[in-house]
Amino acid sequence: MSKKMFGDIMRQAQKIQEEIQKKQEEVKKITVEATSGGGMVTVQANGAGQIVSIKIDREVVNPDDIEMLEDLVLAAVNEALKRAHELAQAEMAKVSMPFNLPGMPDLSSLLGKL
Repeated sequence: MSKKMFGDIMRQAQKIQEEIQKKQEEVKKITVEATSGGGMVTVQANGAGQIVSIKIDREVVNPDDIEMLEDLVLAAVNEALKRAHELAQAEMAKVSMPFNLPGMPDLSSLLGKL
């Protein structure tokens, strides 16, 4: 391999790394929303996998049935985190897509572990 080819490969690798870092920062700022109980509990999560908001409708708050409220919150949180993870994977796949060549490792599987 010539020095020129090696230099070209290194520049391309640097470009890919920069694009991945940029996309990771963008994904962290994106939020998704999930609900449970017909909208009685609403949870927002970001692309970094953090819960950023939980809203509970007053009607679902029943001191005699705390378990139902816990189940609704848990369901909404799990769905929001699932959506955030799926969104992050889809966005990162956009960066790695042009580089998935036959015989090369699938970068999206590595990037999906964000």
